[in-house]
Amino acid sequence: MLKRPNYLQSGDQVIIIAPAGRIKENGLERAIVELKQWGLEVHVSKHALVGHHYFSSTDENRLTDLQEAFDSTEYKAIFCARGGYGITRIIDQVDFSLLKKSPKWIVGFSDVTALQIALANHSIMSIHSLMPTGFESADPESVDLLRKLLFGENVSIEARPNIYNRNGVAVAPIIGGNLSLLSASLGTKYEVVTDGKILFIEEIDEYLYKIDRMLGQLNRSGKLDNLKGLVIGHMSAMKDTVVPFGVGVEELILGHVTQFDYPVLFDVALGHEPLNLPIIQGCKYQLEITEKRGSLIPLD
Repeated sequence: MLKRPNYLQSGDQVIIIAPAGRIKENGLERAIVELKQWGLEVHVSKHALVGHHYFSSTDENRLTDLQEAFDSTEYKAIFCARGGYGITRIIDQVDFSLLKKSPKWIVGFSDVTALQIALANHSIMSIHSLMPTGFESADPESVDLLRKLLFGENVSIEARPNIYNRNGVAVAPIIGGNLSLLSASLGTKYEVVTDGKILFIEEIDEYLYKIDRMLGQLNRSGKLDNLKGLVIGHMSAMKDTVVPFGVGVEELILGHVTQFDYPVLFDVALGHEPLNLPIIQGCKYQLEITEKRGSLIPLD
C-alpha cells in the first residue's frame, strides 16, 4: 500500500524546483501568482533559474535542490517546474529516506515520470499533472482540478467514446506516465512495476515506429502481461516516416495487447495538451469503459 501525503491547507509552504530542463525567463510567474491565490506560500529553489546548457542547472545543483526539497520539514508539496530531460541523470543518487518517513506531494509529468516511478517503488503516491511552466497555456480546468485534488477533493476523469476502446471494468492502483520514460526505466534501479496495475501512457513528438519499439520493449519485458487495464492519454504530434508505418497509433497500441483481455481506454486527457487532468500515481482507481463513456474514479 502506497503512502498518501497529507493534503494541502491554506498557509502551507510549497516549493518549485527544476530537476530537468532549462526554464525560460519569467516562465514561473503565472504559476507563482496562481499558487499564491490558492493561499499557499511559494518558494523557488536556489538553482531553478540558473541555466546550464540544456538543463536548468548542473546535475549537482539540480540534485541538491531536489534533495533539499525532499528533506525539508517546511514544504508540504514540491512542484516540478517543467519536464524536458535530466531527471534520469540524477535519480539514482537521490536519498528517499526522510521523504518516506514524512511524504509530501510531488507534482509533475513528462520527464518527471522517472521521479514518480521511483517514488512508487518507495511506496509514495505522487500527482501526474501540469507543471508551473505550463500554467500560462493550460486549460483552466487543468489548473482548477489540480487545486481541488491537492486540497483533498476527489477528482474523477471522464473520456469521450472511442471506437478503439475495449470495454470492461477494472479496480486497481494506477501507474504510468510518459512512454519514453517508462521504457527507459526497464532494467534500472527504478524499473516500473505494472503487475496488477492499471497502466497509463502518454507521449509527444515521436515517430510511430519508435512508439512501436517502446511498446514492444514493455511487452517483451512482461510489463503488459498482468495489467488490470490500459489507459491511453494524449499521443500528441505523432510523426510518420517517408515510407508510412502503415497503421495509426490506436491500432499500433492495440496490436501489442491483442493476446490480453483487459479493458483499454483511449483519448484520456493526460499528457502534453492544454487539458492535462491530474491523477494520483499509486492510488486505486475504478476504470470503467462502456459504449457511451470511459471513466477513472479514485477509490482510496
